[in-house]
Amino acid sequence: MEPVQYLKYIVGLLIVLGLIALIALLARRLGMVPRVSRDPSSPRRLSVTDVISIDAKRRLVLVKRDDREHLLLLGPERDVVVERNITPIENTKQGDMENA
Repeated sequence: MEPVQYLKYIVGLLIVLGLIALIALLARRLGMVPRVSRDPSSPRRLSVTDVISIDAKRRLVLVKRDDREHLLLLGPERDVVVERNITPIENTKQGDMENA
């Protein structure tokens, strides 16, 4: 192949990538992409506390919402809530647990 053909392919690729970026920008401007508006000063209510892989396809996920934790089993077929409304334990030192 000649260098001119390589240049044509590169220019064509840049044009296609530019069109994709333009369409994405227009979709955002026209409101086709949902936006989540969250006050940055407000505290976060939802977080993932821990994740453990059971096997190649399944995971146990501990999700914290407000002051409660929920244990979820995520897999390819379905997702299952294993336990709800778990009260999170506070981090304590090993010596405190021995004295209890």
